[in-house]
Amino acid sequence: MIFLKVDVMGIEFDNLTMQEFADRAAQMLQSHEKGYCVTPNAEIVYESIQDENFRSAINAASLVLPDGAGVILGAKILGTPLQEKVAGIEFGEEICKLLAKQKGRLYLLGGKPGIAEQAGDNLQKKYPGLTICGADHGYFKDEMAAVTRVNIAKPDAVFVCLGAKKQECFMRNHLADMNVSLMLGLGGSLDCYAGAAKRAPRWMINLSLEWLYRLLKEPKRLGRMMRLPKFMIVCFREKLRRKKNG
Repeated sequence: MIFLKVDVMGIEFDNLTMQEFADRAAQMLQSHEKGYCVTPNAEIVYESIQDENFRSAINAASLVLPDGAGVILGAKILGTPLQEKVAGIEFGEEICKLLAKQKGRLYLLGGKPGIAEQAGDNLQKKYPGLTICGADHGYFKDEMAAVTRVNIAKPDAVFVCLGAKKQECFMRNHLADMNVSLMLGLGGSLDCYAGAAKRAPRWMINLSLEWLYRLLKEPKRLGRMMRLPKFMIVCFREKLRRKKNG
């Protein structure tokens, strides 16, 4: 049985494939309906368990993508499997393809100074037809001023790359203020689009070892990575609780 929504420790994931997510996004862009997409991984789901505001910002999204093998495994442990992992960085490129076909406009918001601009240059070269109508770093203090700059640029979509929690809350809080059809929270993806960071080799991605590659590249992430086994533990506990309660 395929579920429209799958609850993984309080986060309501859309049970769709990459192509189905892309089709939904295309509908949003064509209809000019306002919405935002989030890409929670296991770390983010674990963080949201004890943060109701963060959790509600995620669940209020139009699309909730399962970004990471940990989420897929957690859903399987709970007995409500998801169809597939949908990596946010790859979904972002699907959005670029859609916009390129439509001669659409994309705004990039986030990263260190200069990163969004470089990412924009690279994406325009990769996807002829795509217009990067604006780029701004993520170190702004006045959120409404940032919203105003986005609205002046008149984008069809915005990549909001401010890091987990901040980007989800920003999109939820300013959905009504933004004159844009689609916002997409993509964390550190701008660094990869800009060439300032590299993803794991495809063979590691296929074996669900991207987390190991990132840990080897950035050992200081070990503390954050410990949320993954903690997430698995709470999933097993929840499975036992559900079994006990019938």
